[in-house]
Amino acid sequence: MKRLITRRTVGKLGLAALAAPHFATTVIGQAAPIKIGSSMAMTGGLGPNGKSALLAARIWEEDINAKGGLLGRKVNLIFRDDQTNPTTVPGIYSQLLDVEKVDLIMGGYGTNVLAPAMPLVMQRKKLFIGLLGLGVNVEFNYPNYFVMIPSGPDPKPSFTKGFIDMAMKQNPRPTTVAIVAADAEFALNAADGGRENAKKAGLKLVYDRRYPPNTTDFAPIVRAIAATNPDIVVVCSYPPDSVGIVRSVNEINFRPKMIGGGMVGLQNTSIKAQLGPLLNGWTNYDFWLPVPKMNFPGVADLMAKYQKRAAAEGIDPYGYYMAPQAYAQYQVLEQAVQATKSLSDATLANHIRKSAFKTVLGDIRFGKFGEWAESRVLQVQFRGIKNNDPTQFKGIETQAVVDPAAWASGNLIYPYEKARS
Repeated sequence: MKRLITRRTVGKLGLAALAAPHFATTVIGQAAPIKIGSSMAMTGGLGPNGKSALLAARIWEEDINAKGGLLGRKVNLIFRDDQTNPTTVPGIYSQLLDVEKVDLIMGGYGTNVLAPAMPLVMQRKKLFIGLLGLGVNVEFNYPNYFVMIPSGPDPKPSFTKGFIDMAMKQNPRPTTVAIVAADAEFALNAADGGRENAKKAGLKLVYDRRYPPNTTDFAPIVRAIAATNPDIVVVCSYPPDSVGIVRSVNEINFRPKMIGGGMVGLQNTSIKAQLGPLLNGWTNYDFWLPVPKMNFPGVADLMAKYQKRAAAEGIDPYGYYMAPQAYAQYQVLEQAVQATKSLSDATLANHIRKSAFKTVLGDIRFGKFGEWAESRVLQVQFRGIKNNDPTQFKGIETQAVVDPAAWASGNLIYPYEKARS
């Protein structure tokens, strides 16, 4: 099976997408605003996370306009729902640029919707700051692309490096690994990195397969993995898949020594609460949690504003995964505009390439392929979850940061069965 979105195939999407419904924030004041346009997953598989990002972006818009806007002009963010559907993306950005006449564009959320925007972005020579896209620019190598994701200069291995590194520190050390991934861009990129990490660790790969993105029954897949008896299992999945795989592992009573790694969705509070105790023992990536070591300037204020409004919006009540990343995405643009006093894409991109930025995620620099100059992907282990009450996930008692050591709030409980009990 081919990857859904690659440099070779992304151009075929063209401008075939139908115009999608859009959300535009209220224009404040009478002066012509600076219009910034973006796609955003408001529906589809990434919709719950996308709505969290959208609220954080609204908060940034309100904050910057309360300070007088940018270049003396108010800021107006315009979002269109990409429906978590890559085929809608080229049409959305074409409409934003040619019909809405936005001054700047920003990248949407996720690898699968950032990649199909790249040909148009490159053709128009636009600045493009994406949100949580993994390795999007490795194939394009476009100099005006940047991304708010802490995967660092070697993005593909980053999601599973800490997972495998921790496994290899155990006694006895694991010797075999299974890798399963959705047949979609992010999951395949993460699985590529998982293979690289496994090879470096000297692990024998006993299962390595992908499944169609529309898969709903994961029991046969989990049984096939269990039949190979791997010591550890790396899963690279999207939110609906992640729920199905966790449930199937528990139903089949599959007990590898360690399982998780690259699963999107397990960061979302509603999914955590839905799965409840079934999550105990799983170890998976994350980007930010309210551990004391990550209380960067401004992040507490952001989270207070977000959490005050989240319930009314019907979104993740805590927003730990999306809100800091989305807010920081716009902080980078804000600081670049303020420093250069320009809306020129080339001028802004040149400044971003060589500068550091103070954000709610700490100080950030960008390096190779527009990725963060330094990696900071967390591995988080779930334990002690007693029921399906979402308030269990407001603190860090049920979700310990176990890697990297610089940000850790607890130690890994190994094997999975021990952490599960």
